[in-house]
Amino acid sequence: MARRKARRGPYLEYLELLHERVPSPDVFPYRLPAIRRLNVLPLHPQVTFFLGENGSGKSTLLEAIAVAYGLNPEGGSRGFQFATRSSHSPLGEWLRLAKTTTARDAYFLRAEAFYNVASDIEQLDREYPDCGEVPALIRAYGGTSLHEQSHGESFFALFENRLLGNGLYLLDEPEAALSPQRQLQFLSILHKYVRSGGQFIIATHSPILMAYPGLLYRFDAQGIRETTYTETEHYQVTRQFLNHPQAMLAELCPPGGTA
Repeated sequence: MARRKARRGPYLEYLELLHERVPSPDVFPYRLPAIRRLNVLPLHPQVTFFLGENGSGKSTLLEAIAVAYGLNPEGGSRGFQFATRSSHSPLGEWLRLAKTTTARDAYFLRAEAFYNVASDIEQLDREYPDCGEVPALIRAYGGTSLHEQSHGESFFALFENRLLGNGLYLLDEPEAALSPQRQLQFLSILHKYVRSGGQFIIATHSPILMAYPGLLYRFDAQGIRETTYTETEHYQVTRQFLNHPQAMLAELCPPGGTA
């Protein structure tokens, strides 16, 4: 008998903002131009990037996708239900997700709240111990407490151990704790999971990460628009600075004045 081939992504084909569900045009985050102008947003079957300035709405939309998919708005997998502070927007209630196949795995990484995920793992392992030498939940992250590692090391414990492949992975600024070298290593890990059927949606400021082949969306006052790598401000500003660091420093930090 032929072995059945594992089902693979994409798991989300597109998302749609249901404007009729928005109670008021002035409510947050609907008042953000990128959100207000959103109708239907196609998603890449492998990697979609959300790019934009702080406050443009990219992380807010990523969080809303997580909520609409049944994930904890503070991060983690479907099993995480902790809440340190209810701060997520109602945007997830206004979205329709066009699902295709069922994801074997799903995870939402929110860089700013990963400390809370690590704490919840330890709390759950204390409340529901098993007979193993290493508690059950932390085994899925490599076996070492995430609080006993640096921020970057704990991120890599997640990337290298917890993600299973054949899953939907929403990553909000995964580069936040990573050195440039670690970001390059992350690209290799990302590629491994893409080849095993993973679908990623990543909000990022990193010109290293966004170089990976995929679909790039720019969030700004004009809405959400597809762009190319070399057209991104992240690429252009980084390239200009690396090519002319002294000239840019002289412009940004002119001499003169007193301390």
